[in-house]
Amino acid sequence: MAFNSLWEEYMQIPVITRVYTTASLLTTLAVHLDIVSPSQLHFNPYLIIRHLQIWRILTTFLFFGKLGFQFIFNIIFTYRYCRMLEESSFYGQTADFFFMFVFGGSIMIIIAIFANFPFLGQGFTMMVTYIWSRKNSYYRMNIFGLLHIQAIFLPWILLLFSFLLGNSILVDLMGIGIGHLYYYLEDVFPNQAEGYQILRTPYFICINVTEGLVIL
Repeated sequence: MAFNSLWEEYMQIPVITRVYTTASLLTTLAVHLDIVSPSQLHFNPYLIIRHLQIWRILTTFLFFGKLGFQFIFNIIFTYRYCRMLEESSFYGQTADFFFMFVFGGSIMIIIAIFANFPFLGQGFTMMVTYIWSRKNSYYRMNIFGLLHIQAIFLPWILLLFSFLLGNSILVDLMGIGIGHLYYYLEDVFPNQAEGYQILRTPYFICINVTEGLVIL
């Protein structure tokens, strides 16, 4: 009965959030159990092109570091703000939410080619958190029971914590920058006097995501 209850609760998690966080947890567990090593997961354009190790395009977003406080910190915020976005701003718009992932992830991959960022999960978390914070900018929240802030300041608080944990703030700043670009193109520019909708979810994504929901 307990297992059934846990399974039902798990299946109530929105599908994109569920798949992404589960894949991240399984990837980290595989590294912890020495099934794979981080060197087999990081983004490497040479290995992707010359040796067709295509999986690295995805696994660079799935590994947040070995089990420990840093991993827990990242996975909690990834799960929390992915789920909140998918259940609110993107409710009933699963294909659009997935397209946000594709849009942000694609730009990160392009930047990583030139900036030599091996892992992008941390930047991806910052992107999702930033987009949520802008869509809910006046929401009042409590950080670790210590700080009461408006949501719009959340990414910068996380940037500070990330710095204190010894992470590269360049990856975090990249995530914030891409998050702002998405927010501007999706929510700001279309509402201006001469603005229009630049970002449109491609039809093939709408069809494939809809078909995938039947399986997931």
